Amino acid sequence: MRANTNLFWILTVFMVLAAVAYTVWSLIWYDGQLEWVGTVGIGLAAVLSAFLAFYLSRVHKAQGAELPEDRLDANIDDGDPEIGFYSPWSWWPIILAGGGALLMLGLAVGFWICFLAGALVLVAVVGWTYEYYRGYFAR
Repeated sequence: MRANTNLFWILTVFMVLAAVAYTVWSLIWYDGQLEWVGTVGIGLAAVLSAFLAFYLSRVHKAQGAELPEDRLDANIDDGDPEIGFYSPWSWWPIILAGGGALLMLGLAVGFWICFLAGALVLVAVVGWTYEYYRGYFAR
């Protein structure tokens, strides 16, 4: 986590320097007028990376835990835990993706399609959430 924090602090400094350089560049090329979109966008990218660096440093201090990539004596296997569980046989993600695609189609073509897609998305989310409470794989 220390490496991530340091990278975000370096990114913050880079973005601040880039915002200053962009501001000076825009003042020179636009006849003394400031180009606000790029200046504000790069400045906000610097603020965002500073927020992330500060948050990661606070979490690191509060937890006191070292990630495997922070330790010099760590093995490769230390950083390879099982992150989560996903059912390879589940059809609900495909139905949910179809409902989401239908929802976007409804926004583009006709709003009445969104009502059908919303119902399909709702059924898919409930089905995916509760697939281990019914049927053969119930717990």
